[in-house]
Amino acid sequence: MRFVPQFTDGQEFPHTLGKVVCIGRNYADHAKELDNPIPTEPLLFIKPATSVVDLTKPLDPPFSRGDVHYEVELALLVGETLTHATLDEAERAIVGIGLAMDLTLRDVQTKLKEKGHPWEVCKAFDGACPLSTFLPLSRVPNWNALEFTLEIDGEERQHGEGADMIFAVPTLVAEMSRHFTLEPGDVILTGTPSGVGELVRGSKLRLTLTGGLDVETSVVE
Repeated sequence: MRFVPQFTDGQEFPHTLGKVVCIGRNYADHAKELDNPIPTEPLLFIKPATSVVDLTKPLDPPFSRGDVHYEVELALLVGETLTHATLDEAERAIVGIGLAMDLTLRDVQTKLKEKGHPWEVCKAFDGACPLSTFLPLSRVPNWNALEFTLEIDGEERQHGEGADMIFAVPTLVAEMSRHFTLEPGDVILTGTPSGVGELVRGSKLRLTLTGGLDVETSVVE
């Protein structure tokens, strides 16, 4: 059954989940920690709807395929169709904000990068995008004031702020709409801050976001 986005206030979203459009290296510190150049234009890729799972359920990625890395990101829910959008149109089309994890098969990704091959098999596998519920935009002060965190076993591992994005939300959404038509039910991931690392079996995770989103989950034993 296709994942259906939900709001934290119980409001129903009238569309099933579409594609997940992502950006790589949208935080300078994260690009540096992986020895990647800081991009001058958005590095975009897509996860299919089949990669999305409920963030509150235990995470069960394919550990048999090598190291699995966590990357926590702000997730934006699209409520209108966008093609070649202006900045104002892009901003108005976002109807909710939540948190997601861009799980990455890092060993696989390293080999793909060495060969210049696409990333789908390390980024788009089933379960690669655990996703939270969404805060209505009325709960969001402004993009730059947003802060989010990831704790693992009680220790903060990642802390991100909207103000630190290389490509701000309206710019990012408008740019994505130039390459891919965005439709109601699509989700946008906005990049991860520094602090990514290996996901370990049995870990307890807590993710928080400005506005009152607080999610706890775990990794299968």
